[in-house]
Amino acid sequence: MRDIYIIDNTETTLNILKELFHKEKDYEFTSIKTDEIDVVLRNIPDMIIVDEDTIGVDVKEVCKILRQDEDNSITPIIVISSNWDKDHRLEILKQSVEYFIVKPIEKEYIYYTIKNLTRLLQVNRRVSPLTGLPGNVQIQTEMKRRLLNKENFAILYFDLDNFKAYNDIYGFSNGDEIIKFTARTIVDNIHTTDSNDNFIGHIGGDDFIAIASDGDYDKICKKIINEFDENVLKYYNKEDIEKGYIEVANRKGIIEQFPLTSISIGVVVVEPGRFRNTLEIGEIGAQVKHQAKSISGSSYIINRRRK
Repeated sequence: MRDIYIIDNTETTLNILKELFHKEKDYEFTSIKTDEIDVVLRNIPDMIIVDEDTIGVDVKEVCKILRQDEDNSITPIIVISSNWDKDHRLEILKQSVEYFIVKPIEKEYIYYTIKNLTRLLQVNRRVSPLTGLPGNVQIQTEMKRRLLNKENFAILYFDLDNFKAYNDIYGFSNGDEIIKFTARTIVDNIHTTDSNDNFIGHIGGDDFIAIASDGDYDKICKKIINEFDENVLKYYNKEDIEKGYIEVANRKGIIEQFPLTSISIGVVVVEPGRFRNTLEIGEIGAQVKHQAKSISGSSYIINRRRK
């Protein structure tokens, strides 16, 4: 269901859109008054439409409030207005508003604008909202493309060690910061190789993947590990750094010690003809990542074709 909120104190625009989309069962339109904007922000709709003529307040301020909300940072905003002034329209668009539609409303135009924007949003939401990296759909597409083109490349699988224990002690907000730090570390080191055709994706949680065409995978892994181990300490307090571990109570209330978070990397080198599909690559990737995780501290294992 596409939830579209209309900030329209008279419900005029609401009635027009309901009539236009009366055959579209997967679209839901809700009218919101200007004093109910917090409802819009809380519910994270698929689109927000603002009717400037009816709201009775500065539309630029309304759009600024909407766009500054982190949860709605990728939610498309359309402003509808009878104000044709070019400078006014530009001021609205400067608030990161996607479309400014002038009245009288051309019904077919707004119909397809809404349809196309919501379609694009569904694609964009396949991207991790935390790291901004592509998700599983794009990852699979990129792997298939390279297999079909018979390219030489490697898949690097990343996973954090003892990350659950960190979340238990420091909380999920701090855990998110480590996830974002990990993403930056991987991106910085993968995109600084000689190849300009590398790819980084966020599988979910603390799992990442990279596709690289640079053959010196040992060097890449070592640089990522060194940078990670040096900077991850910023996310711990002084006491835990000095101890070298954190203490977490298990389900039985017994205190257990866990090493500081480290990173494990499993690398699968893909050569033409070695794998028939992405599932086979994934199976080997899971194995080498498990081998890397069995080693204490940050480590990497590279799986190459046996001669």
